[in-house]
Amino acid sequence: MLLGKTVLIIGAGRGLGREIAAASVRDGAQVMLAARNEDRLRELAAEVGDADTVDYCTADMRDPAQLEALVADVDKRFGQVTGLVICAVHDTGVGGIDSTTEDEWRTSFELNVFAAARAVKAVVPLMKRTGGSIVLIGSQQWIYPARDVPQLAYGATKGAIISMMYALSRELGPSGIRVNVVAPSWMWGPTVERYVGRQARDQGRTPDEVLSGIESRFALEKMPTDGDIAEVVCFFLSDRARAISGQSLLVNAGELGR
Repeated sequence: MLLGKTVLIIGAGRGLGREIAAASVRDGAQVMLAARNEDRLRELAAEVGDADTVDYCTADMRDPAQLEALVADVDKRFGQVTGLVICAVHDTGVGGIDSTTEDEWRTSFELNVFAAARAVKAVVPLMKRTGGSIVLIGSQQWIYPARDVPQLAYGATKGAIISMMYALSRELGPSGIRVNVVAPSWMWGPTVERYVGRQARDQGRTPDEVLSGIESRFALEKMPTDGDIAEVVCFFLSDRARAISGQSLLVNAGELGR
């Protein structure tokens, strides 16, 4: 499905970034992994592929110079980039209008919106050579804020990502570049597993009991996994989605239907 494609994953690490990398390699793509932690990148590259198909480059997408170096490295290594996935995110801030600090607002928007825009800007000149697909990772929080984990600033940034996607799809479409958003709700992976474990300890319950309470909200009664989200991302990266741009797809096991 991704034969002949080169996918750049920014924010590749444990969880969703790893699953997107693994699925992209499985489907035949060459993959460049980017994140700030070199040791983690090295481990991930060895896990998901070999030296012919996977490479990595340390980069902080908040730094324009590092983004330029990253794009140059992709060009030198693979000669193209046909897919960009931005997984890097600041999502640890919790709070509503009274408890969200000014620093939290700024930190959330700096990474989730401003840095994401910089990353797209850096990659577009290279992607214009071949056309391609940009996939932004959104969140259901922008339209359906979680009741038990208020994340006002984070949700607002994901709403901004939707608006950016609409504008970018129109601007970049004439160059053969598609732009879409994959918006998960809960995703079973390292982050949610840690959250469930903390809730179980705090509430004196078992992890299975906490997880069951969350999953009862889904029409399918089972939480999507990081791997499930990765499959949708790979679809958007592929030519099977060649006529799809300017779309946001909720991947939430039918949570809004309950």
